[in-house]
Amino acid sequence: MKIAILSRNPKLYSTRRLVEAAEARGHEVRVLDALRCYMNISSNKPMLHYRGEDLPTYDAVIPRIGASITFYGTAVLRQLEMMGVYPVNESVAVTRSRDKLRSLQLLSRKGIGMPVTGFANSPDDIPDLIKMVGGAPLVIKLLEGTQGIGVVLAETKKAAESVIEAFLGLNANIMVQEYIKEAGGADIRCFVVGGKVVAAMKRQGAEGEFRSNLHRGGSAQLIKLTPEERRTAVKAAQIMGLNVAGVDILQSKRGPVVMEVNSSPGLEGIEKSTGKNVADMIIQFIEKNAKPHRTRTKGKG
Repeated sequence: MKIAILSRNPKLYSTRRLVEAAEARGHEVRVLDALRCYMNISSNKPMLHYRGEDLPTYDAVIPRIGASITFYGTAVLRQLEMMGVYPVNESVAVTRSRDKLRSLQLLSRKGIGMPVTGFANSPDDIPDLIKMVGGAPLVIKLLEGTQGIGVVLAETKKAAESVIEAFLGLNANIMVQEYIKEAGGADIRCFVVGGKVVAAMKRQGAEGEFRSNLHRGGSAQLIKLTPEERRTAVKAAQIMGLNVAGVDILQSKRGPVVMEVNSSPGLEGIEKSTGKNVADMIIQFIEKNAKPHRTRTKGKG
């Protein structure tokens, strides 16, 4: 098979591992920088150009689209879909999961456990918003933030009001969530491929840090999921329409609550902490499912 990987940096761990896994299974693979792809969208025959050349037809594409280039990256992915290339994650699913507010609304509608979450626009509504979420301490998040950037823990009502006012004063879109104290600064990353959790790790924030992101000095270790945690992760990925997803879960007193569903989950932390060849599992999924003009694969429950 001919497989394309949309990635800005071929040296990234996740990109390298996918290339290695694809080549090890006998496939031809090429890494494409989405920002160097350009397209003719007016012709009867959809075309994609890359660094001055017509791109050949690929059997499948693995989108590794960073949050900062979601708009353009998903446009390139849509063009490939129009050309009949099978996407591991469909463009509409990537866009859906990147919109943090919309994704939480979809999860809520389907009964997925999640932290109490508030969203408001006017500074006049801040006191009621804080009360509605359950009061301090609470977590304030920029909707456009990634890797823990733009996430603030406000330990008092006064601090929460000040932070929210500051963000709104900058015309930033934020959401306010209850703080799950019993999680103890840890979360679970469930890696879902084709409707199954293929690997899971528990990430623990550094001492004094409530965010568990590995990029912020957190550590990771293998964890055995409960059946409820496994079901929650699979269902969350299915609701987003993602075949490959990283589902972040907190362990709360009322059961697992979903914090985020990531459409381009990193492979380094999950492979090193679990010892599993997740990249190979993704390539095997492509082998079983890639067909021309086929997009979303239905979840298997």
